[in-house]
Amino acid sequence: MEGNSKQVALELKTVIDDNGLKENHTVKETGHLYQKANMDVLTYHETTEDGSVISNMMTIHTGKVSVKRTGAVRMQQTFREQKISENVFQHPHGNIHMETFTEAINYKKLTEEQHGSLRIDYTVRLNGQDERSHQLTLMIRPKEDFQ
Repeated sequence: MEGNSKQVALELKTVIDDNGLKENHTVKETGHLYQKANMDVLTYHETTEDGSVISNMMTIHTGKVSVKRTGAVRMQQTFREQKISENVFQHPHGNIHMETFTEAINYKKLTEEQHGSLRIDYTVRLNGQDERSHQLTLMIRPKEDFQ
């Protein structure tokens, strides 16, 4: 996949709504976007507040997004529209069981005419607790456009 890699700037925003209490998290990084006819793959490294590095890979298909995180945390999550998925989020402080229901996935490819964007609306139940609403929004731009 190296041949068709583009260096991109990305901004990943996650909003969690826990019964009206909103938690926001934003990550701004530089990564690589590989585009093929039937899928796009985005890779980037995220540095946490304590300096640990997490490698991220997002594979984006129509109606399906897979996220793999390795390093300080480990997780493999697949989002499929109108489907439930389960996984284990492995964190230094312990493992968390996640049950996810994906409501909607909207993706616009990065082209020469437009920036790329991905939005996933989903709910998560952690270790069997009450579900919380999540909204993931990813903006992808050519690296030179990033500020």
